[in-house]
Amino acid sequence: MMGRQDRDQGQLFYEFNLDDVVPKEHLLRRMNVFVAGVLADVHQHLKPFYSDIGRPSVDPELMIRMLIVGYCYGIRHERRLCEEVKLHLAYRWFCKLDLDDRVPHHSTFSINRLERFRESDILRHIFERVVAACMANGLVKGEGFAVDASVMEANASRYHGKAPDELDWTDAQRQKRAVAEYMAALEAEARSQAEMDRGNSDGSDHGDNFRPDRKPPKVISPSDPSSAWTAKANKRVLFGYGLNYLIDVEHAIIVDVEATPARTYDEVAATHTMIERTRQCFGLSPKRLAADTAYGIGRFLAFVTGAGIIPHIPVWDKSRRDDGTFSRSEFKFDSRRNVYICPAGASLTTSGRVHSEAKMLSEHAVAPDCAGRQRGSPRRRSSQDEDEGVLEIAR
Repeated sequence: MMGRQDRDQGQLFYEFNLDDVVPKEHLLRRMNVFVAGVLADVHQHLKPFYSDIGRPSVDPELMIRMLIVGYCYGIRHERRLCEEVKLHLAYRWFCKLDLDDRVPHHSTFSINRLERFRESDILRHIFERVVAACMANGLVKGEGFAVDASVMEANASRYHGKAPDELDWTDAQRQKRAVAEYMAALEAEARSQAEMDRGNSDGSDHGDNFRPDRKPPKVISPSDPSSAWTAKANKRVLFGYGLNYLIDVEHAIIVDVEATPARTYDEVAATHTMIERTRQCFGLSPKRLAADTAYGIGRFLAFVTGAGIIPHIPVWDKSRRDDGTFSRSEFKFDSRRNVYICPAGASLTTSGRVHSEAKMLSEHAVAPDCAGRQRGSPRRRSSQDEDEGVLEIAR
């Protein structure tokens, strides 16, 4: 006989326990053991950022647990996250909400993310506690790291970019958070450059060796000027940020992150920051570092090898030739004498000229008796990076 569900849903009392309906092998139940330890001191860490008077606020641990749910299940928007937590029993259990507890309003996340969470650096504090827990469980070996960056599209229209000299910030625009932070960063960079120039004039160097002199960006977003005009994301030109990851290769654990504009030189500089921060925070000093060709520049490789790290990084080299003449790889570099040896065994003479743009290249002319004359022009010129020794190590 076919059954029918015709019971009245107006029952007055229910016996219900959220813990009974969450499976033992559910992802959130397995995670909760570690999350409880990581968030143990969150209230103490955030206490200085709350007032001692007024109405009680939304529990910050609740908001962070909800953000973890959103991250694990790909819920990117707070409005939808609040709806899902309201409906999903396992989400409620993980967030320590009972059936009749209210879910925070979605605007609460935006306010706290831009104020308390940002000022207290609580999200980095939690991230580092998670990494420490992974280390305690033997998931981080600390011998080999890999670094890479992915592009995240900025909340800025790619059709409204302007050249820097076309921007005329109004008082209303300067009051917006994104523009105010951008202007403050420009002022800080100008002060830092002035201090570096003064330091160089008295023989010292306080600058960042990973950021060579660069031209200003061609296009800036008026609504999010810190983002970068990039074509990295699927070859589609847009304004975006680079999410840089430093990964321990043993179990693919991310040990540090750094957000930058989506520009290659910012990504390379961020890697230096992440390696140094990981060393100071966790005492991890990798023996090897893997990266793609974007990181294979002389200054970065000099830092890597200087720190005692073996670079598994392809050198960014555009000297390969397909016109029948010798490529640079066919010339051997003698680091002791700081000269190149051509395929015929002759030394290359140097003009000693330093290029003004890169400030790192000196020209070399192929020796007249070099075998290269048989395959190309009788006089060839090549450029030498000031860190040619470390480039040879990487090659």
